[in-house]
Amino acid sequence: FKNRYIYIFWHENLLMPAHHYGKPNISVLISNHSDGEMIAQACKHLGFSLVRGSSTRGGIEAIRNMVKLSKDGHIAITPDGPKGPRGVIQQGVIYLAAKSGLPIIPMGFAYSSVKRANSWDKFAIPNPFSKVIMVTTPEILIPADLDKNSFQHHLDHVQNELDRATAKAESILLGKMNKVA
Repeated sequence: FKNRYIYIFWHENLLMPAHHYGKPNISVLISNHSDGEMIAQACKHLGFSLVRGSSTRGGIEAIRNMVKLSKDGHIAITPDGPKGPRGVIQQGVIYLAAKSGLPIIPMGFAYSSVKRANSWDKFAIPNPFSKVIMVTTPEILIPADLDKNSFQHHLDHVQNELDRATAKAESILLGKMNKVA
């Protein structure tokens, strides 16, 4: 794989990886919905390559484009976007990992001070000088030859690992906050 990955994180945390990891060799899946346009422009400005599509609009073509782009770079996906439900992985990330052969890296985030948008995902906007913790779990390989039973098993496993990364980030942050208090 030459160290290429599919990075996944909850939609609410899109701001942090976009701000810190914008690179031309990372392609980001952004929805075709109108609310995705602002995020698309920000990601483009930060240096990401964009693929537009979602589970409800242009998904098949987006997956094809992501598989093609995965041959030369990384992929970043919010697997609960663009409309949720919040914190629930949708099937596309498993399909993409199986088709591309790239391992998945779940990324969990926690914030010491954050404002939350009044949106389906409770979009996180860290306050100035907020501490932000990011945790990843070991890579997850999805085999190319998935049947219905193994597909669901892998979907559940990836969900659990992303939840675990988020819980670990929150635990680390809580430990740091308790040491300060």
